[in-house]
Amino acid sequence: MTIRRSDNGTGSEPRCRHGNDRLGKDNQPKGDTNMSIIKGGLLDRRGFLKTTAAGAAMATLPLGGAAAAPKRGGHLRVAKGHGQTTDTLDPGQWENGYMLALGFGIHGFLTEVAPDGSLVPQLAESWEASADASVWRFKLRQGVTFHSGKPVTVEDVVASINHHRGEDSTSAAGPIVEPIQEITTEGNDTIVFTLDGGNADFPFILSDYHLAICKAEGEGIDWKSGDGCGSYILKNFNPGVSSEFERNPNHWRDDVAWVDSCEMLSIVDQNARTTALVSGDVHAIDRVDLKAAALLGRKPGVTVESLAGTQHYTFAMSTNQDPYTDNNVRQALKYAINREELVEKILFGYGSVGNDHPIGEGQRFYNTELEQKTYDPDKAKWYLKEAGMDSLSVALHSSDAAFSGAVDAATLYQNSAKDAGIDLKVVREPKDGYWSDVWMKDPFTAVYWGGRPVEDQMFATAYKCGAAWNDSFWCNERFDELMIKARAELDEDKRREMYWEMQDLVANKGGVCIPMFANYVQAIGPDVAHGEMASNWEMDGERWMERWWLA
Repeated sequence: MTIRRSDNGTGSEPRCRHGNDRLGKDNQPKGDTNMSIIKGGLLDRRGFLKTTAAGAAMATLPLGGAAAAPKRGGHLRVAKGHGQTTDTLDPGQWENGYMLALGFGIHGFLTEVAPDGSLVPQLAESWEASADASVWRFKLRQGVTFHSGKPVTVEDVVASINHHRGEDSTSAAGPIVEPIQEITTEGNDTIVFTLDGGNADFPFILSDYHLAICKAEGEGIDWKSGDGCGSYILKNFNPGVSSEFERNPNHWRDDVAWVDSCEMLSIVDQNARTTALVSGDVHAIDRVDLKAAALLGRKPGVTVESLAGTQHYTFAMSTNQDPYTDNNVRQALKYAINREELVEKILFGYGSVGNDHPIGEGQRFYNTELEQKTYDPDKAKWYLKEAGMDSLSVALHSSDAAFSGAVDAATLYQNSAKDAGIDLKVVREPKDGYWSDVWMKDPFTAVYWGGRPVEDQMFATAYKCGAAWNDSFWCNERFDELMIKARAELDEDKRREMYWEMQDLVANKGGVCIPMFANYVQAIGPDVAHGEMASNWEMDGERWMERWWLA
C-alpha cells in the first residue's frame, strides 16, 4: 500500500472556534458534534461522532457558519494540570500531558494523527508496505532542519527509533517498537522497517508521542539539549514549573505555529489553575473541575469545552503481589465498585461507564457483546469465597495527580465495597512525585490513561507481559499470543474476533479495574481560537501549541 498526502499535512484550512460563534440565532449549536459547549451554565449534549481511519476512532469538532482565518502573533499562556519536578526531556520517559504538549511542540514525528482521526504525513512524506505488511518503507521529507540548523537525516530517524529498542532500553515505548527486527536506509531519503510479522497499523505506531525524531549523537541521540525540528523552539524548561517557547522561523510548514511565543505552566492544583484562567493570567486550562464546570461557563469570556475520546480512569492492582495474584480477588474488587455512581459524582456526566478494558466504544474493534459489569456486592462476595476469604482488607493509593477527583473516587469505591465485605483503606498521596514514587510502586493505585488510536498500541503499551507501563504486572500467555496474531492479521473479521477475545481476557482475567471513560474537559478565554478539535489526547491532541491562535 502507498499513502500520500499533501504537504500541508491535513489537506484543509483550519477553521475558527472562538467565543460564541458556534451558536446560532436561537443559541443552539450548529451541526452535530461530539463536543459539548458549556456557556451561560447550559450544557448541550449532541452525542458522539465516531470516525475510523486505519484503526483510529477520534472525534472532532466540525464547525458551522462563517469562519475567521487564523492569524499570527501574540503570546499564548496555558496552564496544565500535569507536570512534576522529575520530568525529563528524554522522550522515552514522557508520562504526562505536560510533556506530551512539550514534545509535540518542539519535535517532529514521522506521522501525525490529524484532528479528524486520520493519519497524515509529517517528517515522512509518504510510506508503503509489502503485501504482508511486514516491511515498511518511509520516504523522509527533504529540507527539514533542526533548530540548530542541522538537516534532519535518515540517520537521525534510525537513531531516534533505536533509542527505544533493545534489552537495555528503559523507554515506555519499548513494547510498541519491539516488533521491529531491523531498521535500514536506502539512499538519503528512505527508512526501511522490517518487522517480525505483519502490522497493518504500523504507521499509526510511529505517531506515538515518545517517538520524537532527535539528532543522532554517538551511539544514541541528543535529547538533553531539546534541539528538535518542531514548530517551536524550547527556550526554557523548568520541570514541574514552567516552559517557554518561541516560534521556529525555519519550520517546513506554514499552516501551523500561529503565536509568536508561548508559555506552559504546571499548575496541578485545580483551584489555582481555574483562578489563573478567570483572572486572565492564562488563556486556557485543561482538567476543568467538573463539579464547577457549569459555573465556570457562566464567567464572562470563558468557554468550557468537552470532548469524548479514549481517556479512561483506572485502579491498577499488582497481580504479582498477594492478594492480587488471585483472579477471584481481582474480580471481587471489580464487582465491588459502583461505576454509574462514579460517572455521576466524579465525572458529573462527562463520560461513560467502563468495562475493565481500555478500548473505547468509538474504536474499530470494540467488543459490543461483552457483558457489562455492574455493581454487585453479592457476586463480589461469591468471588471472595472462591478465593477462600470471608472478607478482604486492602489499601488503595490515590491522588488528584492521577485524575481530577481521584481521591473522592477512591472514597466512593471504599463505601461501595463495604457491602461486599471489603475494607478498602484509602491512602491519599501527594501530587508531586505520584508517578515516580507511587504508581507501579504501591500494589493498588489510581491511574489515568489517554488511550491510544489503535487497539494494538494500547494493549502493547500497558497489557503485554513485561511492558514498561504494564501497571498491573499482568502476564497472560493467551493474550500475548493473540496480540501478535492480531497485528499481523489482514482479514478484518478474523482480526475482530481476536481483539474481542483480548478485551474479554483483560476484563475478566486482568488486574485493572476500569470503571469509567472520561471526556476531555478544558476551558479557554475570550482571546483563544482554534479549528477542528482532536480528541486523541487532551487539548486538541496536545497539539494546541501549533494549532491554536489568538483572535
